[in-house]
Amino acid sequence: MASKTRTESDSLGELQVPAEALYGAQTQRAVQNFPISGLRMPRDFIRALGLVKAAAAGANASLGHLPEDQAEAIRSAALQVAEGDLDGQFPVDVFQTGSGTSSNMNANEVIARLASKGRKAPVHANDHVNMGQSSNDVVPTAIQVAAVLACRERLLPAIKHLRLSIDRKARRGQGSRETFRPAFCPGQQSFRGHRRPGRRGRTLRPAQYPGDGADEDRQRPALDELRAAGRPGRNRAAG
Repeated sequence: MASKTRTESDSLGELQVPAEALYGAQTQRAVQNFPISGLRMPRDFIRALGLVKAAAAGANASLGHLPEDQAEAIRSAALQVAEGDLDGQFPVDVFQTGSGTSSNMNANEVIARLASKGRKAPVHANDHVNMGQSSNDVVPTAIQVAAVLACRERLLPAIKHLRLSIDRKARRGQGSRETFRPAFCPGQQSFRGHRRPGRRGRTLRPAQYPGDGADEDRQRPALDELRAAGRPGRNRAAG
């Protein structure tokens, strides 16, 4: 049984689009022109793209370029995109036009169709949703927004978890000796609980470099313990 379609048109002419799709002609052309990998744009990017479109609608309204009610309809639809309920409406392959125009227009068409529901005057994907924007600034902005959100919501919590895990291991290893091999005194003894806090400090301060004084301050208690445990050469490992 043939799937149902509807006819959409753009500056290049008419083509058939899946009847239930929220996107339009330009998205469908991209699907047909770039059937390369089968990989779609990631969730983080689509979320950020929705947030960018919502912010742009608010900015255009504040500047008087869009009526408030139209801008609110666009903003509401864009936030639906950001929430993730419409990811299936973004079929464009990740390998596409260089500036990401296809994904930008994909978002514009989906948002315009949603924003037009219940309105007498339709919302236009390019004239209204994409007002004052270009793929050359929308897509890089969305990438940066996605990166910031990923850092805030996933990377920083993961680093915090790593820090707490190292702290727990350091406390568990207090008073337990181990043999390690620094560059100039192989076989020197150390307390495990003193070595791990140094790793924790480097994890939390990746911008610091050896020799700036901070590492020496953190390592001083461990160095003092080493001196108390024995001088270099006294505790060499066999072999």
